[in-house]
Amino acid sequence: MEVFLIRHTTPAIGKGVCYGQSDIPLAESFLEEAAKLRLHLPETFNRIYSSPLKRCMELASLLSHRTEVITDPRLMELNFGEWEKKRWDDISGEALDTWMKDFVNVPAPGGENFEMLFLRTQAFYEELTQRKEKQVAIVCHAGVIRAFLAIVLEIPLRNAFKIPVSYASVTKLNLNTDTCYCSLEYLNKSGG
Repeated sequence: MEVFLIRHTTPAIGKGVCYGQSDIPLAESFLEEAAKLRLHLPETFNRIYSSPLKRCMELASLLSHRTEVITDPRLMELNFGEWEKKRWDDISGEALDTWMKDFVNVPAPGGENFEMLFLRTQAFYEELTQRKEKQVAIVCHAGVIRAFLAIVLEIPLRNAFKIPVSYASVTKLNLNTDTCYCSLEYLNKSGG
């Protein structure tokens, strides 16, 4: 099975704002970014899964070509709870330091820790690997893509955020019953 993990395009939100599960619209560059992204994807997919957040759903709908888009809340970004839509600079330094030192186990107030995101992603992954699809697209978020890579590459969760995942990037996984091959393809704004 070929699995294309696709991060949504650039959101319309200022830099330095925490926006995990907030439903943020896409930037005006959406169609241009999506057109460049499309050049690196198959023409059709057997299935397309998407986070229910509109920044993913818009891209999934554009890529669908009459393929049903199946939303799954397990594909949502990390829930930052009380920090959602706050500037990182406006979050208490002590609280932010505590979270940054152990984001795997420490949740943002009223939100999730990274292990919670990992466990829901892992449950989705286990169901996906039981399917007999040839090509699957998953339109989601950087945190979910990092969780997928932590699963298939068997890396510690604390190292997952060292993996760069750009907006409008594609991470391709080739899965079979015995092995998993992972190839990374990142697209920049110039379409490279």
